[in-house]
Order: sequence, then structure tokens, then C-alpha cells
Amino acid sequence: MKVTDFLGQEMIVSDLASKTKLGVLDELSQHVASHMTGVDADTLKRVLEERELLASTAIGDGIAIPHGKLESVGRLVGALGRARNGIEFESIDGRPTYLVFMLAAPANSTGVHLKALARLSRLFRDADFRQRLMAASDASSMYQVIVEEDAKY
Repeated sequence: MKVTDFLGQEMIVSDLASKTKLGVLDELSQHVASHMTGVDADTLKRVLEERELLASTAIGDGIAIPHGKLESVGRLVGALGRARNGIEFESIDGRPTYLVFMLAAPANSTGVHLKALARLSRLFRDADFRQRLMAASDASSMYQVIVEEDAKY
């Protein structure tokens, strides 16, 4: 599975304005809703917040992968946000989060959702990949980093 299967360049926010976990969830939900017909930003945000109540999706090394399922999503979709100064996301390592990759999956999906989470977890373990995303100048450059990484698989 390639990240570009569920992430388009238009779904990258290279400079998140939000400075809090809930703010980032709202900002990414608004961004996705503005690019996808039928997706309600408030509903998506609520689903992501409910998942965060179970346990933080910040996996350490400056990465968070908030995710949830929605009836209104017809296919797996991702959005990537970058917080250059980092935000508090209740990470397991206690450090700031810089890259937030949100996933929204159809309510009836299981396998594709889990495969995407596994793929992202493996990908973000690579310190060089994380550094290249942080160093990219804009959303287009960030997307190119992902395309190059996808080409290796």
C-alpha cells in the first residue's frame, strides 16, 4: 500500500496554524471537509476526539496519527499537517508533535484502515524521512518527499 493511494497533495497543510491538539484536529477536519463532498468537519472532529479519549495517537518521535471512521467517507483518505514549532499532543515519549497524519476511513472498513496505520507507523519510524518532511519548503515539496518514499516500495 502506498501513502499516495490515500493522500493527495491538496490534503497537506504545511504550516498548521493551531497550537493545541484539539485545534489541530479541528483544523485538519476543516481542511478535509473543504476538499471532500459530504464530509462534515464537526462530525469528523468529534470522531477523532472520541478516539483520542481512548489513548493518544501521538506515537512518539514527533508523530501523531489520529484516525477514525465515518459513514460519509467513501474511501480511505488522509491529511498531513506540519507544526514547525511542535505542539503538545500527549505523546507517549512526552515530547512535542510536529507531524500529524490524520486518517478517515469508511465506517464499514477494517483491513484497509489497519494496513494504512501499519504503513504510516513504519514510514514515520525513519528519522531521515521525518527530517525531509520537516525541511520541505511547502506542501508540494512535502508531497514529493512522500512520492519518493512510496517509490521504494
